[in-house]
Amino acid sequence: MPAANELIGLIDAPGPERDALAETIAKDGLAVVAVERPDQLPATASLAVARSRIVPSSEWAALARRLPTLVVSDDRQDSDLLQAVDAGLVDYVIEPHRHGHLLRRIIRRVIEVSRLAEEREHDRARLAELNERLETHLAMLRMDQQAGGQIQRKLLPPRPQTVGGVTCDYWLAPSLYLSGDFLDFQRFDDRYTLFYFADVSGHGASSAFVTVLLKYLSNRWQNEWDGQAPECLAPRWLAALNRELLDTGIGKHATLFVGVIDRERRYLHYSLGAQLPMPLLVAEGKVRPLAGEGMPVGLFPHVEYPRLGCPLPATFRLCLCSDGILECLPGETLDARLRELERRVLASETVAELRDGLALGKMEDDDDLIAEHAPGHEELPDDLTIMMLSGFGNDNA
Repeated sequence: MPAANELIGLIDAPGPERDALAETIAKDGLAVVAVERPDQLPATASLAVARSRIVPSSEWAALARRLPTLVVSDDRQDSDLLQAVDAGLVDYVIEPHRHGHLLRRIIRRVIEVSRLAEEREHDRARLAELNERLETHLAMLRMDQQAGGQIQRKLLPPRPQTVGGVTCDYWLAPSLYLSGDFLDFQRFDDRYTLFYFADVSGHGASSAFVTVLLKYLSNRWQNEWDGQAPECLAPRWLAALNRELLDTGIGKHATLFVGVIDRERRYLHYSLGAQLPMPLLVAEGKVRPLAGEGMPVGLFPHVEYPRLGCPLPATFRLCLCSDGILECLPGETLDARLRELERRVLASETVAELRDGLALGKMEDDDDLIAEHAPGHEELPDDLTIMMLSGFGNDNA
């Protein structure tokens, strides 16, 4: 309902008839100012009530654009009334002196509708402004994420590379610009090669920060290792990382596989934390998952991780995949998808062959393009990483 101080402009010829109409309108406590021409209406008027015969037909349209306007007439067949309605006036009242209550109700309704229209226009303008600011912030965030993705990929090892007779290749596609998957493959000395494969819970910036922490800690721990007791290195790393993640209090955990390849013995020392799917070892035309199990890293304190190992044949492939690959495989159950993964790993000599057999649509292979455009963020429900180690065919490298 309009406030009592709403000003109504009455356009009518001076005389008793105009005075009576003004008195009729003012009965609801509205302020009324009476004028003879539209150009005399004060700027503070909220609505105009105009006698049809007073306003020239050429001025109705301009009046309607300026103010919401009601037309009053004593004759329904009044030609001036019809011209006013055709010009876009909001409503009209016949015999306003007899229908004063109706006139006042229409005035209240028109003022309320006009007020709501102004509020909607204000909200629309405000929403447009907020959308523009949001687009600006999203563009800045996208640029930051792209830069972060480029930096994160610079922390990954070169690919492919051969160290200690073992060749490492991989493919990493984030579901967003930043990934919670991470891996590394480094030479320790002529005998030992170290590698790990991590999948941090969630994806995006917070998970990517954990991978940076992992890279820093693994480099520090590798520099501190004296090359003795390789069977203890992997479980010790996992236990230390478990403490670090719990101490940060960020609520992140990870599945992790850490391996030490002994070139001299052709043996793999390893430990793991809830790795799924398990690494798959291909040798002599057969595929099998590595044995062992362990708790996730970063969930529970005082966890001891297993010391595990297996001999490596003269010719082998070891394939590690993040759990995002399970979303890209056919099968109604987890076991069915794991069996399908084993079949495909056995049939794939390279990372590219395994990747191309997945239902991924068009995906980039170039690391820089992946980091810049995040081409998997619409196709992938989760980060997807494939790492493949093969040896010892390049044992002279």
